[in-house]
Amino acid sequence: MVPVDLAHVEKLQRALDTAANLSKLYNAPVAYVGVTAAAPGPLGHNAAEYAARLEAFAKDQGARHGISTQSKSVVSHDPAVDLSDALVEAVKTTGSDLVVMATHIPNVVDHIWPSNGGRLATHTNASVFLVRS
Repeated sequence: MVPVDLAHVEKLQRALDTAANLSKLYNAPVAYVGVTAAAPGPLGHNAAEYAARLEAFAKDQGARHGISTQSKSVVSHDPAVDLSDALVEAVKTTGSDLVVMATHIPNVVDHIWPSNGGRLATHTNASVFLVRS
């Protein structure tokens, strides 16, 4: 599984490439997961429109890298607040055993609030591969 923020795909390239390379090596499908609000936003007027964009992104990644892909869109009341919980649930519903996700260089705030990757590692049975961008 690869969590994606379609508004910042350019910052995810290393994680996307890593997931694609692992997919090829182990012949494993990749599930691209995006979390969105039900309210209109820059990536869609509604959740269905966002889901269609995410599906197109997944298909493009599949064609570009020659891998099997799927997409899963998760609707949240407040994606910024609910992101970790939504990703934990997505790991369970997709049956993913590995999460490849982009991360940043830790800073002081990360010592106070846990990271999304840390939450996935402690609240799911999946392994978490963090790729610094």
